This record gives sequence, structure tokens and C-alpha cells, in this order.
Amino acid sequence: MTFWKQISAAIILGATTAAFIPHVSAAQGTDAASLAQANNPLAAFKTFNLQNQYNGSLTGTDSTANSFFLRGALPVSAFGGDWLVRATLPINDFPDPFNGGKTNGLGDFNVFAAYLMDTGNPNLSFGIGPQITAPTATEDATGSGKWSAGLANVLFNTATPGFQWGYLLTWQASFAGDSDRADVNSGAFQPLLIKQVGNGWYLRSTAIWTYDFETDNYNIPIGFGAGRVVTKPNVTINYFIEPQYSVASRGNGQMDWGVFAGVNFQFAK
Repeated sequence: MTFWKQISAAIILGATTAAFIPHVSAAQGTDAASLAQANNPLAAFKTFNLQNQYNGSLTGTDSTANSFFLRGALPVSAFGGDWLVRATLPINDFPDPFNGGKTNGLGDFNVFAAYLMDTGNPNLSFGIGPQITAPTATEDATGSGKWSAGLANVLFNTATPGFQWGYLLTWQASFAGDSDRADVNSGAFQPLLIKQVGNGWYLRSTAIWTYDFETDNYNIPIGFGAGRVVTKPNVTINYFIEPQYSVASRGNGQMDWGVFAGVNFQFAK
């Protein structure tokens, strides 16, 4: 799938969603519980997300990049506790350092399983567990060529009415794969800041900070966007757009600015 096909799909998806969202009643779409949980990455619901990260400028290049994410989560009970398993498959359109120009294809498939700890506070969700990334990329430029494993840690706080905050922290390192490809040893920190502004609308800042322990390259973007949460009888729909701008970075290929957008579907238990 080319970049323009990804953008077209996102536009069609957004237009289709927007077409029926205004017909949802205010009482249906703005209850406090739905708003608080719609952006909670540890909410114990089945979810399916269509998300897109467009990077309009990359450091050290005159190119752009795009990742379209198919992402889902499933709550499970195993090993004497409750877990949330999240899987992500990207479709990438990246600069090709091997052949020049750009290339597109599937990226590397990632799964993490967060064990949901009982914090004793119903407003505080905390999870931690393993993650693994498989080298499923269809092109060298769209993936790492490595098997990687590590940890994921998530916290989300809904105690303050109208405001939620938390983070997603991940780390992974390669342990197998193509010996000719660079080793992976990377971390990512995603602050989650959500401010409700009424009638299901909210402001958000969720840009992902990254650090490469192999090269010491890093990127720290800040995002400021908006979204809306509405509910139907069996599904909560959360659609958003968030422009992002890097305030500090090191190394080529880092995002100078970008736009993160998507539609999330959270299904009733």
C-alpha cells in the first residue's frame, strides 16, 4: 500500500465515521465513565484501532515517512491474574537507505502483554509485562530484520474529573535475526495527557519520545491535538488528530514535525 493509498483510506475512514457521529445523542456520547476509559490503554475492553503517523520532515533528509497502524487489544485471564494483550502491525512508507528513494510494505509485528496489578485505587491502572517484536517486514527498509524482546509498562490515572494522565514505557533489544542488520536496543516513553472540554470533546498530548541505546540518537516531540468520544449501544468510538513537533533530537531520520490521527473502537464486554 502506497503512502497516498494510506492517506485516502484514512480520509474515507474519517469521513464515514464523522457521517454518523453527529447523530449520537449527547446523553449517549458524553457519560463520564466512557470519557475516562476511552483513552485508557489498560481499559479491560476489546479494542480495534486504525491509526496513522505521518512525519512531514525527517532530520538530515528531504524525505517524509508514514506508518499506518492496525492495532488491537484483548483482556485475558491467565497465570492467576488479569492481562491486557496489545498487538500492532504497521504498514510503512519509508525512505530506502539501501536502494534510494522510498519504499513501502508491512513493518515488524509487535505484541506486549501487561499484567494488570491491583493498585487498591479504582482510578489508577497499572500494568507491566513482556513484549516481543517479530521481523515481519516485507522490505528491508520497512523493518529491523531482527527478533527483539523486552518490557512494557503502562500507568493511567482517572482520579481527577475532566483530566486523565499516564504513560506507556517500553524497551526492547534484539536477540536473533539477520546478522547483517544493525542490532536493536531502544526505548520509548509516551506521556498521556487528556483534558475533557465538554460534549465528548477533549484535548490531548501523546507524542512518543524515543532513545536508541546503540547510537545514542533520540527524539523528543510534543503534541497538541483534539478528539471526540461518542458511544453507541455496543461500542465506544474515539477519533482524534494530533499535530506534533520535535523540541529536541539527535541523529538523522528523526521526525521534525508530524501528525498522528486515528479512530479507536472500544467494544462492550
